[in-house]
Amino acid sequence: MDKNEELINLAHRRYATKKYDPNKHITDKDWATIMEVARLSPSSMGFEPWQFLLIENKDLKQAMYDDAWGAQHSFDGADKFVVILARKDMDVNSPHIKHMSEDVQGHPFDVHSAFSKKIIDFQENDFQLNTSRELFDWTSKQTYIPLANMMSAAAALDIDSCPIEGFNRANIDRILADHNAFDPKKWGVSVMVSFGYRDQEITPKKRQPMEAVYRVIK
Repeated sequence: MDKNEELINLAHRRYATKKYDPNKHITDKDWATIMEVARLSPSSMGFEPWQFLLIENKDLKQAMYDDAWGAQHSFDGADKFVVILARKDMDVNSPHIKHMSEDVQGHPFDVHSAFSKKIIDFQENDFQLNTSRELFDWTSKQTYIPLANMMSAAAALDIDSCPIEGFNRANIDRILADHNAFDPKKWGVSVMVSFGYRDQEITPKKRQPMEAVYRVIK
């Protein structure tokens, strides 16, 4: 099998699993690989505006159960359940941007520099990110990059997964904050994802034909 065929087969193998086998568990090595793939994912300007919460606390899962209605099948059987957070404080004055610039990327940060002006111009003019909600939506969109990478990596390891948006964001934010999972002034829940081994058959994917989703503009 060539690489092209292998990639297409992995895309067919990845399936939004609704029923997991609770008796099957992901190895530490496989899970570390999935999380390393998430960590290495790209982000806008390399700012990595995310954090991954592996929820193992049974009481916390129970507290989330009713408000995370799309995750209930995962709570009942998935081996790993992850909440992906997005940063809220992401304008040019954010301590996180300064941290990423200086401590991670290795160059000095000055709010009056050309780089800072580029950030401001991008946020305020190019993408019109002029409210706290617009900034949060921008960082939330970026979390879907590691989300997709995690699920693809899992499929390559014959591990099943399910992305989850079925939850009341305000209530889940409050529950997690009440359990000291994060500071709600700095973070908000973006999306959830579960991993494990399916206890159901994969049904063939139903997708639009290529000509409906792909156009070449010459």
